[in-house]
Amino acid sequence: MSDKRHHDHLLTAAECAERLGLTVRALRVYEDRGLISPRRTAKNWRLYGGAEIARLTEILALKRLGLSLTRITILLAGTAPDLGQTLTVQQSALVDLRDRVEHSLSLIGAALKKIANGNTVSVGELITLAKETGMTDLSPDTVAWQRYEQARPRKEIGFDPERHGALVGDFQLDGGDVLSITRRDGGLMAQLTGQRAVEIYPEADDAFFYRIVPAQLTFTRDEEGRAESVVLHQGGYEQAARRIDETRARTLVEDLERRVRDKIPLPNSEFLLRRVLAEHQIGAPDYDAMTPQLAALVRELAPAISHEVCRLGTLQALVFKGVLQEGSDVYDVRFDKGTLECGLSLAPDGKISSIYFRPAL
Repeated sequence: MSDKRHHDHLLTAAECAERLGLTVRALRVYEDRGLISPRRTAKNWRLYGGAEIARLTEILALKRLGLSLTRITILLAGTAPDLGQTLTVQQSALVDLRDRVEHSLSLIGAALKKIANGNTVSVGELITLAKETGMTDLSPDTVAWQRYEQARPRKEIGFDPERHGALVGDFQLDGGDVLSITRRDGGLMAQLTGQRAVEIYPEADDAFFYRIVPAQLTFTRDEEGRAESVVLHQGGYEQAARRIDETRARTLVEDLERRVRDKIPLPNSEFLLRRVLAEHQIGAPDYDAMTPQLAALVRELAPAISHEVCRLGTLQALVFKGVLQEGSDVYDVRFDKGTLECGLSLAPDGKISSIYFRPAL
């Protein structure tokens, strides 16, 4: 009898998801993160009881505060370095978002007032308005959804040599890398700076996908049907690229090859890396100095990075090692309790476009 009463209080995954307004997939994600541990039936069906419901309620409450899933995982594991600091960062992000929204509304209001007074809004003003009011959503939930969308199965359509051939060309990503689209027998190839060319496959007139990684390319054409821009969808993020001429693309590639061959660092990479390390030691990364995609990623990983950098102790020296094929300057960073290998690259506007930390070999 006691066993029956026990099972009367257990919910299936579908029942639990419906009661809490979640999806079954979300329950699996939380389980993979170690946040919940549902019981299993003899047939391996998941069952959710009071403990799991309570933990899921905590997760939802923290998500409403705007905390990322990574930070929630750390917090509920009892290892958060400073909840006050986490909330302060979130507060700063929300204040920044509010300020950008207010600024965008003021620009739109001014344009509407001008139109109401019988005046025209110039093309230049429209371009400025579009740039200033662009609100790219890089929230953790959006990134997670985009990552899920990018990973779904794709269906290849027939290759059209004329239609798809107009996509061939060179494009420069916001981060500075060159994406080259070339022809192959029965299709197209895509090659990013410092990487080998790989096949891409059409799923629509202006959309292609990779098979070796969950990533896609979507193109925008000009009035003549030639691709003028492309967006790379990968890892939950989107990177835009504008067409550049072949001479410009060749110059960028040759400059990088020279830096790699002759081991020439970027003029200020050591200074920037020292600054990044110092910011992580005090738990205050400068997200404005990063590209939006990198800033979103670092927000997710900042607690773990700060923990590792602080664990290694006082910075002793930076030793330049060389330049990777994709353009990152690489350093051995020596602390009094260990050494990290760190890489850093810059976008054309001078913002940090990529950075990595790993134990030195």
